[in-house]
Amino acid sequence: MEKKKLVIGVIGADVHAVGNQILYHAFEDAGFEVINLGVMVSQEEFVAAAIESDADAIVISSLYGQGELDCRGMRQKCDEAGLKGILLYVGGNIVIGKQPFDEVEKRFKAMGFDRSFPPGTSPEEGIRLLKEDLHIVD
Repeated sequence: MEKKKLVIGVIGADVHAVGNQILYHAFEDAGFEVINLGVMVSQEEFVAAAIESDADAIVISSLYGQGELDCRGMRQKCDEAGLKGILLYVGGNIVIGKQPFDEVEKRFKAMGFDRSFPPGTSPEEGIRLLKEDLHIVD
């Protein structure tokens, strides 16, 4: 069976590389093909990599608190580029300050993200939901 492809990276001006590496290894170990764009990735770079690799999902992380700003318009960019319906995940410290995560999640859903994850979410939780959303049967 062909592996599902994920494009992962840290969006915006964020340079937090450790979490990105942890996710990269966790996703690879879980059987995904991972295209890791690293840090300081623009929306356009995520979209281009997803098109080039024929990705099944884009997984964005952010730790410096600006994720909400950095992710605005991402779904529209995907749709315009012919990636309608691609799975969009975002996680980490994606908003400034302490905000109730259910409210944060609603805002990201309204922006077109399929799932969003608060700080401290285990890679296993993301993997479980990716497998569910991509209809992967273990």
